[in-house]
Amino acid sequence: MNKSDKKIFCTLFFALFSTITGVGIVVPLLPVYAHDLGASGLYIALIFSAFSLSRTCFLPFFGKQSDKKGRKPFIVAGLLAYAFISIAFILSETIETLIAIRFVQGIASAMIMPVTQAYVGDITSPGKEGFSMGLFNISVFFGLSIGPLAGGLIKDIYSLNIAFGLMGVFAIIAFGMALVFLPPTASERAKKHGRNTPGWMLLLKDPNITGLIFFRFAYTACIGIIWSFLPVFAESEFSLSSTLIGVLIMLAVFISGVLQPLMGYLADRFSRKAMGIFGGLLTCYAIVSMGWAEGFYDMFIANALFGLGGGISMPAITALAVATGNKLESMGSVMGLLTMGHSLGMLVGALAGGLMMDLFHLKQAFYLGGATMLVGVIVFTVQLHFGHVSGIKKTTDSQKF
Repeated sequence: MNKSDKKIFCTLFFALFSTITGVGIVVPLLPVYAHDLGASGLYIALIFSAFSLSRTCFLPFFGKQSDKKGRKPFIVAGLLAYAFISIAFILSETIETLIAIRFVQGIASAMIMPVTQAYVGDITSPGKEGFSMGLFNISVFFGLSIGPLAGGLIKDIYSLNIAFGLMGVFAIIAFGMALVFLPPTASERAKKHGRNTPGWMLLLKDPNITGLIFFRFAYTACIGIIWSFLPVFAESEFSLSSTLIGVLIMLAVFISGVLQPLMGYLADRFSRKAMGIFGGLLTCYAIVSMGWAEGFYDMFIANALFGLGGGISMPAITALAVATGNKLESMGSVMGLLTMGHSLGMLVGALAGGLMMDLFHLKQAFYLGGATMLVGVIVFTVQLHFGHVSGIKKTTDSQKF
């Protein structure tokens, strides 16, 4: 990257980090807030589902539109929307309003996450996709780690409204940086190359894209199961304290985040496909072993392995997505579809895990996650074989794809 691209990268990094951290600050507090307003369990579920539903629906749309109209307008609009959403949370006095706010927040999220990733892909040099995306992925993993912890501390020391306000402060700072430091839309590479982007059906017929989407779906389905049911499992089976449960939840995210740059560097020098398969299989074993756990130590090891699996596989997966987006000149569309797989995985994982818990036993949810991840790895392997993706540095374009 040249000096100008590094400035863009830093701006995009902070934009996504502030968004993820802001969401992380308020999301753990929403169930309590909703309960204080008189929400039942169903309404609390609707508050969370509204976000996932709107984000999933709008992710492909904004990704594709950013290929045609440029990245900056969507990033700026999404960040400004987040600032207003924080005010709306403070002013909200009914359950129905909270559901509506979360629905709008999902739309704003769809403007930011895939579009910032696509923008990073635009400015990444060929052969360095792994390191660049691995470094950028830190914004997501560290935001997920810091946000919930900060939200809890702020609520305990100050108030819930201060936590909502802090989300807005993060968003408005990122909005100002994006407005000033991102180049005008007319100069974006996306607009120069993305005017005649392929349609959705054509993109989904590409085996590389479908393999990447399914892997991402399976991986985040496992995360949805862990975040939703590991606290219940750890408390009911082992009587772990909230602090120890928090350590377990944050452990996997933290390890994955720390490993992103190193594994991204390796993904530029070795087979990205092989790294995805190995990381996916490790993830599969890790979540299954959570069902075998007999205490905190076993859960600690399982979550550490899950973080290691994600740390190995995710830079390789996002690097392959960047390479595919460049090949098809549809970076935003590809990133939108990949992030849609992410959002669907979180939603389906939590719902399917809940069904397993109600119909069978809580630990069966972890076994379901392992089976889903295994299928995801198999589909990924087969599809990339047909797509002829090797992802090895210093190969020709035909070899990479």
